[in-house]
Amino acid sequence: MSTERLTVAQALVRFLACQYTERDGVRQRLIGATWGIFGHGNVAGIGQALVEYADDMPYLQGRNEQAMVHAAVGWARQSNRLSAQAVTTSIGPGATNLVTGAALATVNRLPVLLLPGDTFATRPADPVLQQLEVPWAGDLSVNDCLRPVSKYFDRITRPEALIPAALAAVRTLTDPAETGAVTLALPQDVQAEAYDWPVAFFADRVWPVRRPRPDAAGLSAAVHAIRDAARPLIVAGGGVKHSGAETALRVLAAATGIPVAATQAGKGALPHGHPSDVGGIGHTGTAVADHLARTADLVVGVGTRLTDFTTASGTLFENPGVRFVNLNITGFDAHKLAALPLVADARAGLEELRAALDGFGVAPAYEHEYRAGRERWEARVSAAYTGREDARPTQAQVLGVLDTLVTEDDILINAAGSLPGDLHKLWRARSADQYHVEYGYSCMGYEIPAAIGVALAAPGRPVWALVGDGTYLMNPTEIVTAVQEDVPIKVVVLQNHGYASIGSLSESVGAERYGTAYRYRVADRTYTGPPLPVDLAANAASLGMRVLRARTIGDLREALADARAATVPTCVYVETETPDTVSGPPPAEAWWDVPVAETATRPSAVKAREQYDRHVTARRRHL
Repeated sequence: MSTERLTVAQALVRFLACQYTERDGVRQRLIGATWGIFGHGNVAGIGQALVEYADDMPYLQGRNEQAMVHAAVGWARQSNRLSAQAVTTSIGPGATNLVTGAALATVNRLPVLLLPGDTFATRPADPVLQQLEVPWAGDLSVNDCLRPVSKYFDRITRPEALIPAALAAVRTLTDPAETGAVTLALPQDVQAEAYDWPVAFFADRVWPVRRPRPDAAGLSAAVHAIRDAARPLIVAGGGVKHSGAETALRVLAAATGIPVAATQAGKGALPHGHPSDVGGIGHTGTAVADHLARTADLVVGVGTRLTDFTTASGTLFENPGVRFVNLNITGFDAHKLAALPLVADARAGLEELRAALDGFGVAPAYEHEYRAGRERWEARVSAAYTGREDARPTQAQVLGVLDTLVTEDDILINAAGSLPGDLHKLWRARSADQYHVEYGYSCMGYEIPAAIGVALAAPGRPVWALVGDGTYLMNPTEIVTAVQEDVPIKVVVLQNHGYASIGSLSESVGAERYGTAYRYRVADRTYTGPPLPVDLAANAASLGMRVLRARTIGDLREALADARAATVPTCVYVETETPDTVSGPPPAEAWWDVPVAETATRPSAVKAREQYDRHVTARRRHL
């Protein structure tokens, strides 16, 4: 058998450069690039290998290990999970910094390959630098923190073990039902060890991403359930986008008249303006979508995990006779809410449903009802978006100005704070991939690095990272990467002097906004003094970004238009006004279970508990 002598790290890089996915006859490279920060745990192994094969494996320099994973996740999502990126770090702090990003990737079912260095397999000295000593287990390292947040984990303690581990890692990355973070922990001595590798290990390998179709019995049962329903509702999740099933959903909705509500991950599966689109569903949903959910007698979930925000913590689907059909490529999700499961690819399942439902349509009165409801909601959106040109904008009005400037080419990225709620309720998504809100893990600090990953996957398209001051302060470091790589992302920083979302939640649950404002302490030790003199615009400029400041809605309109046309990384900084009853976003249309203190002396907490007790009685377990 023909062999080639390479180090473990060199062999891994060579192997990864030869892996491809193929779906619907379209082939693309699986690992598009490797992000890296080097230390003693990976510099002489993976670092040297990336130099050795720089022509085969593109390299991207990061500033924060967690942020590198976020950038890779942005790439994977924009690539519909058909392409991923790798992330390499040293052992120690660099490796443990991966944990948050790995959790985000796995929660959202998005592929990313993690290649952290590890302590010596041969144990020449014990302990070595940055080794976690565990008296009762000599084979543990800090990398074991990655086990519960990885879909596949292996530690390569011998060179020959790389072959089955690498194949298993790629199998997991390319499996739409099992994908997420994949970790190959690489002891630093093993990385540099040479071995005679079978040349076949480096041959081009294509991993087909198939579209499993629903079984006949399940499809028949689902069709009967839909035909028997008077008020069916489709809930579109992220699986619709991952599958590329938007056209199939559009055709089914147009043929049957069934309204379509969207989760955070599914928003945009139907473009704004489609006759069946009723907007977001759940705690941050629209009034029309949540009304339909409360009265639906059949809910058809497509590619959704049915999280607590979507189900309003088990209180949203109130109809006593409501039933569920779940079309999902993952059996675990398909069986949620005691649903009739259709375990299949979203596009394949929707196409089969459409064919089997030929001739079916909802009653005209039902269509008239939800379309009238959508028109009423659009009036509320327009009111929230409207403000005087000479006034300081609210957060909703910032979105309103942006709404007038973007086209279907623009991509908006957000993850945390109060923006996800406003976006889910208000944003008018013009294309399937315009709305990129990471709400499975809702990780502060995701937006800027993810925007880089998305921009690399979608060159030439305007990519916006929308961040509040809290999330900006969590992770602005990849601005330097955007400048270095000349990636013209547009960062909109909304300064509201604290954690607006948690501040509002704190007030509603009786915690009185305690510890949520970015303000000076005063005599009673609370943070209720003047706002801190923090200048985030100056910070962004110091990291190399071009910065535009906007004081009024008029200023903002000019700044956003300038940023959209910019060919260099550009930041728009705006201090937002507290929303009032006219210009603020509509309130939550459904409940979210955040337990309130059962006993307290402060009146705010006592009142909040009374409200909590009223809501919790509406929760149902769908059996």
